[in-house]
Amino acid sequence: MRVALLGRNKLGMVDGTCGKDKFPDSMENHWECVNAIVLSWLMNSVAKGLLGGIMYASIAQTVWEDLVEKVNKVDGSRTFNLHKEIATLTQGSASVSVYFSKLKDLWEEFEALVPAPGCDCPKSRDFVNYL
Repeated sequence: MRVALLGRNKLGMVDGTCGKDKFPDSMENHWECVNAIVLSWLMNSVAKGLLGGIMYASIAQTVWEDLVEKVNKVDGSRTFNLHKEIATLTQGSASVSVYFSKLKDLWEEFEALVPAPGCDCPKSRDFVNYL
């Protein structure tokens, strides 16, 4: 979604750089129109289960921040299940390319949920080596 907003030059509507208070009163209607467009894009892009929490919001930035908070939480059970899936994945009757693609997708999701630490301390190096 971030890439889609960036491509349409609308990322500022959700990251706070194009807040309503930064525009003159004469452009208030234009800001409202763009905000409504971004809100509709967000609402049409999320799973139906997430719509309840954002359906009545009137500012795209608020919806975005709420979605980021929900999505960025590391769910311990999900990381455990991913780790288990990676460890128990077998090729079976699938082709090597299908098996490798599935394994690579699992690795990428795991790395997205559990990012490597950004420091150069010994624990960080151990973690990177572990990955």
